[in-house]
Amino acid sequence: MGEFTVHRVRFFEYMPIALRAMAYNHRSERLAVARTDSSVEIFNFSDNYYQEKVIPGREGGSIEALCWVGLRLFSAGLSGEIIEYDLENLQPKYTVDAYGGPIWAISSDNKETKLAVGCEDGTVKIFEILKDRIQFQRNFERQKSRIMSLSWHPSGTCVAAGTMNMIRIFDAETGHSAHRMLVERGVGAPRKSEVVVWAIIFLSNQTIISGDSAGKVQMWDGITGTLVQTHLITKFDVLALSVSQDESSLIAGTSEGTVVQFQFLSSIADQQNKDWVRTRTFKNHSHDVRALAHTDTAVVSGGMDTQLVVRPLLDRVEKNTKESALHKILFPHRSLVCCAKKSGLLLFQFPDHLELWRLGESDGHGKPGDSLPLKKKPEKLIHLKRKGEDNIWCSALSPCGEWLAFSTISSVRLYRLQIHDDDICMSKVSKLPKILHNAQQLCFSSDSSKLFASCSHSSVIVVSLSQSECKYVHTLKPKSGSRQPVHLLYASDDGKWLAAANTGGEVHVYNLEKMKCHCKVPVYSSCPTALAIHPVSQNLVMVHADQQIFEFSLEQKEYTRWSRNLQKHGLHPHWLKRDTPVTHVAFNPKNPAHILLHDMFMFCIIDQSQPLPDPQSQLSNQMTLKSVPECERLKHSHAFKICKTFQPLLCATLLDDQSVVVVERPLEDILTQLPAPVQQKKFAT
Repeated sequence: MGEFTVHRVRFFEYMPIALRAMAYNHRSERLAVARTDSSVEIFNFSDNYYQEKVIPGREGGSIEALCWVGLRLFSAGLSGEIIEYDLENLQPKYTVDAYGGPIWAISSDNKETKLAVGCEDGTVKIFEILKDRIQFQRNFERQKSRIMSLSWHPSGTCVAAGTMNMIRIFDAETGHSAHRMLVERGVGAPRKSEVVVWAIIFLSNQTIISGDSAGKVQMWDGITGTLVQTHLITKFDVLALSVSQDESSLIAGTSEGTVVQFQFLSSIADQQNKDWVRTRTFKNHSHDVRALAHTDTAVVSGGMDTQLVVRPLLDRVEKNTKESALHKILFPHRSLVCCAKKSGLLLFQFPDHLELWRLGESDGHGKPGDSLPLKKKPEKLIHLKRKGEDNIWCSALSPCGEWLAFSTISSVRLYRLQIHDDDICMSKVSKLPKILHNAQQLCFSSDSSKLFASCSHSSVIVVSLSQSECKYVHTLKPKSGSRQPVHLLYASDDGKWLAAANTGGEVHVYNLEKMKCHCKVPVYSSCPTALAIHPVSQNLVMVHADQQIFEFSLEQKEYTRWSRNLQKHGLHPHWLKRDTPVTHVAFNPKNPAHILLHDMFMFCIIDQSQPLPDPQSQLSNQMTLKSVPECERLKHSHAFKICKTFQPLLCATLLDDQSVVVVERPLEDILTQLPAPVQQKKFAT
């Protein structure tokens, strides 16, 4: 493990973005998450919580609520527009102005035929859900204050709306208010203070549950409009509510960072009557919990501290299993760092800009583990801001460091770089092929002569690059006709192959000499998270969200013997229990048997010449081997050489000079940049 010189990079000041809303689709087991920069992320809960898709946000964008309608996703926010997303092309499909000012809530009925939105002007607006669009139908009776929260009764006959100081129940047929329920101020609150009903849920038994700015969770009788129960769970705000599908469990998120669970239970004395009983309190957040989702087995929460937390409910899962473990997702499941292997340059991607850095240099020598003195410090060469309002979708840096490309939803930009010591020249390529209007992923060939851009329907556009022009060459299309977006691209070192993986789990390999599809790897049930083509053997190595590893021969168009042996033997249980996906695969040219890969908290070298570890053996045994006499090491060594990291690992890649670049983001730096927890007592306009 001590055969590489390591550049430890800590100047990528990536800052995760706060969560604002979420919606869980029980049918597809997908969680949609909206962040405060208006970006949307889709997590596949049936595939180890993998972040399948990311739709970039835009400057000034706002999402206050998300809503699934079947497999369609809608959002609404302070712009006053309803957006439906194209989940195949990863961009807004269309927008509809509700003409009611900012929208604070969105909800669909169980029949998935109507969409209700709560607006700043005090109206609940109903839209009819058609096959390829939505159409305004009617307004409900206008209220004096903004509509902050909405929930349909499962029958679709009534809608409950939370406003300032009260809850309204509307008849869905007439649009008139059937009941008005006043929400009391908290004890000791000023007389003129308003109570904001931040969240509301309408249950099938006509019970309405509300969460408000006075710290109360209240249960109401929706038939009579009377208060049934009150639970004071915080001195501050209850910001979010969510209920299980069977309506037996309720969770509430607070501005103290706690999540409180209630269960619908009968007392020992009276088995007939049930009440909502506070049963558990979870403290996994340092700041406001702004969004919640209740799956069949877990509580999902997120908020201002940027973490997405999946906390299993132990009475609903089998103990000591992967499903019973707590999951915290802080960083994206895709790389935001690109490295020019031949020139020692690093490209960092932020939502609104890119940074190009040159690595530092050292002429020192030392033993494994020593810190070498710097002869030349790392240097920031370029700070490139994106044009327009759309955030950066993807970016790439050519291996030679002479080309830089990035894409937003609306355009692709390509730059030619000339860097000689302190002399830096960057020129924009003004004429790009018209077909290259946006890209979901970007990748350069190893000789930097071609740019590959994935676009709609899993196709890949090939563009040739020269000093004089940028020319369209061909569009590579999969044989399967898949419409899922490509999320991984890799070009082989010899320039012959291009591998493309999409979120449908398909991996296609294209022959760049013949410009056609060479083969399709057998579809595996889990989505690939990283892939690479070996420079010597021409084998494709893939790692999936469930942590399985496959090696596929491009010449034979079948899995290699090593891969079949690995599947037959099985991976070590501790390897499979890891909860962060592998995001990068590389190879060691000096030792073709070595595969280098990493996830967020581990760097691993797989030595294919070594035996696979047995389930009973110690997986992370590098420290143990050091303490064993050299003659005994062979007995205990195995193929997986693992080094655990103390800080989140955003990138680890091998340069042509055989040094390794390791990009870390210390957690303490992120925590110090978070705003101080603010207990939200008043509604901010």
